[in-house]
Amino acid sequence: MSIWKKPITLEACNQTSENTAVTHLGIEFVEIGDDYLVGRVPVDERTRQPFGLLHGGVSVVLAETLGSIGAFYASPEGHRGVGLDINANHLRAATSGWVTGTARPVHIGRTTQVWAIEMVNEAGELTCVSRITMAMLAPR
Repeated sequence: MSIWKKPITLEACNQTSENTAVTHLGIEFVEIGDDYLVGRVPVDERTRQPFGLLHGGVSVVLAETLGSIGAFYASPEGHRGVGLDINANHLRAATSGWVTGTARPVHIGRTTQVWAIEMVNEAGELTCVSRITMAMLAPR
């Protein structure tokens, strides 16, 4: 059974992010399932830190992007979410290719949502795990 309460497409997710930090960093949405959302970020000159590794903050941007967009589409029409808290554990460095994140809801409530995001490198190795808590705001 699908968690999405608003119509969701890859085109809509990618279009919503145009002219933002998301597109500046090369993040793109690549898959939508009944209870998950997948996006990826390139490891390149835009996203590496000075030592050649994917910047940890970029992993957090990917996680927050996936969790925020997921929360938006998993909420009723007119509702929106804003981030309350996010954490990330960086487990393995990525130096090239793509890092792909999969966001799944842990809790979808009336006033809060919690999303878990797992990020992997092209070899499928876990690079980062993150969790975001969203405050859900009703229409004004």
